[in-house]
Amino acid sequence: MSRVSKDIPRWIRWTVYALLTIFCLASCIKDRIPQGADLEIGERLPEFSVTMNDGSTVSTADLLGDISCIVFFHTGCPDCRKTLPLIQELYDRYGNGTARFVCISREEGAGPVAEYWSANGYTIPYSAQDDRRIYNLFATFAVPRIYLSDSGGTIRYIYSDNPLPDFNGLESAISTLLYDKSPD
Repeated sequence: MSRVSKDIPRWIRWTVYALLTIFCLASCIKDRIPQGADLEIGERLPEFSVTMNDGSTVSTADLLGDISCIVFFHTGCPDCRKTLPLIQELYDRYGNGTARFVCISREEGAGPVAEYWSANGYTIPYSAQDDRRIYNLFATFAVPRIYLSDSGGTIRYIYSDNPLPDFNGLESAISTLLYDKSPD
């Protein structure tokens, strides 16, 4: 033991060690604090604009007037791999102008997303995003995230990975939104 450590009382040394440990742990914890919004049912869709895989641009304003299904995903996510086939089936049924579908990757570029779409025969429009800029407008963590909004841009349903949505629940929600949209 060095002479300096012998001169310092044991309780002071332990206090200093404890404080240094807490400081180091706090800096690690800070890295894990999610940055972004956590939208809730009843809130309006945030203002955003994305470039789709066909080169077109979709913005919040483009979604107004129709019900919309916005899906955040990552192709490496096991839960997303279970959910995307359901979204494809819904798109096949309702994507003919009845509802707008926009899939947005979270931190995954165009190459891997295009490969995954091709390998699985998906035709749902998507926007590959290398970062979390758009995702953070909606949520702080977890994919898949599914937001169903009415024709006025108000979020009416939110689905995430806990529990994973099933086809019947998603279809029922879309049917309800379509019924509410129809003129009396």
